[in-house]
Amino acid sequence: MKIKFLDYAVKELDDTFEWYEAQQKNLGTQFLREFDTATKRICAYPTAYAVLSGNIRRSLIKRFPYGVLYAIEDQTIIIVAIAHLHRQPNYWLDRLKLPS
Repeated sequence: MKIKFLDYAVKELDDTFEWYEAQQKNLGTQFLREFDTATKRICAYPTAYAVLSGNIRRSLIKRFPYGVLYAIEDQTIIIVAIAHLHRQPNYWLDRLKLPS
């Protein structure tokens, strides 16, 4: 399966990497590795994760309080958000109506 990111999700991924890297050297890199592992799991088992709203699913990122929110369209995984699990739930819902 192909993976496509909404622009918002790319910014969240970049911002999260930078924040963790500022906290401790290589922690941002560790976050990216866990994110990469989560996206590989999503590609291998796209329908295995819980549906949150409509057709949006969430896969948790191990070791970090984040989830990868995504939709499946044809043979493409669309990453909607890299969401912190303890902040502003459902803030990403408006993204479903806006172009990336």
